[in-house]
Amino acid sequence: MSQSPQKKAFPLRLDPALHAAIERSAASDLRSINAQVECLLREALARRGVKLAEPVRPRRGRPPKAKEEGE
Repeated sequence: MSQSPQKKAFPLRLDPALHAAIERSAASDLRSINAQVECLLREALARRGVKLAEPVRPRRGRPPKAKEEGE
Protein backbone atom coordinates (compact mmCIF):
# COMPACT_ATOMS: atom_id res chain seq x y z
CA MET A 1 0.00 0.00 0.00
CA SER A 2 1.38 3.41 -0.90
CA GLN A 3 2.02 6.01 1.77
CA SER A 4 0.17 9.31 1.56
CA PRO A 5 2.25 12.47 1.93
CA GLN A 6 2.78 13.62 5.50
CA LYS A 7 0.56 16.40 6.77
CA LYS A 8 1.83 19.20 8.95
CA ALA A 9 0.50 18.93 12.50
CA PHE A 10 0.19 21.90 14.84
CA PRO A 11 -1.86 22.80 17.92
CA LEU A 12 -4.88 25.01 17.33
CA ARG A 13 -6.80 26.80 20.06
CA LEU A 14 -10.43 27.58 19.26
CA ASP A 15 -13.24 29.31 21.04
CA PRO A 16 -15.60 26.58 22.33
CA ALA A 17 -18.55 28.03 20.39
CA LEU A 18 -16.52 28.00 17.15
CA HIS A 19 -15.42 24.42 17.81
CA ALA A 20 -19.04 23.36 18.39
CA ALA A 21 -20.14 25.04 15.15
CA ILE A 22 -17.37 23.30 13.18
CA GLU A 23 -18.26 20.00 14.85
CA ARG A 24 -21.92 20.36 13.78
CA SER A 25 -20.89 21.33 10.25
CA ALA A 26 -18.50 18.36 10.03
CA ALA A 27 -21.20 15.96 11.20
CA SER A 28 -23.65 17.21 8.59
CA ASP A 29 -20.99 16.74 5.87
CA LEU A 30 -19.92 13.32 7.27
CA ARG A 31 -16.37 14.55 7.87
CA SER A 32 -14.03 14.61 10.84
CA ILE A 33 -13.51 17.96 12.52
CA ASN A 34 -9.94 18.01 11.20
CA ALA A 35 -11.10 17.37 7.61
CA GLN A 36 -13.78 20.03 7.99
CA VAL A 37 -11.27 22.65 9.18
CA GLU A 38 -9.01 21.81 6.23
CA CYS A 39 -11.95 22.06 3.82
CA LEU A 40 -13.05 25.42 5.26
CA LEU A 41 -9.50 26.77 5.03
CA ARG A 42 -9.21 25.67 1.38
CA GLU A 43 -12.58 27.30 0.56
CA ALA A 44 -11.56 30.55 2.27
CA LEU A 45 -8.24 30.66 0.43
CA ALA A 46 -9.97 29.95 -2.90
CA ARG A 47 -12.35 32.89 -2.31
CA ARG A 48 -9.30 35.10 -1.77
CA GLY A 49 -7.78 33.91 -5.03
CA VAL A 50 -5.05 31.77 -3.51
CA LYS A 51 -4.42 28.78 -5.76
CA LEU A 52 -3.44 25.47 -4.17
CA ALA A 53 -2.59 22.15 -5.74
CA GLU A 54 -5.29 19.54 -5.35
CA PRO A 55 -4.65 17.35 -2.31
CA VAL A 56 -3.40 13.83 -2.96
CA ARG A 57 -6.25 11.60 -1.91
CA PRO A 58 -5.75 7.93 -1.07
CA ARG A 59 -7.23 5.49 -3.54
CA ARG A 60 -10.39 3.86 -2.27
CA GLY A 61 -11.91 0.50 -3.00
CA ARG A 62 -10.52 -2.86 -3.85
CA PRO A 63 -7.04 -2.92 -5.38
CA PRO A 64 -6.82 -4.19 -8.96
CA LYS A 65 -6.22 -7.90 -9.40
CA ALA A 66 -2.63 -8.90 -10.03
CA LYS A 67 -2.13 -10.41 -13.46
CA GLU A 68 -1.28 -14.07 -13.28
CA GLU A 69 1.74 -15.56 -15.05
CA GLY A 70 0.84 -16.93 -18.49
CA GLU A 71 -1.89 -14.43 -19.30
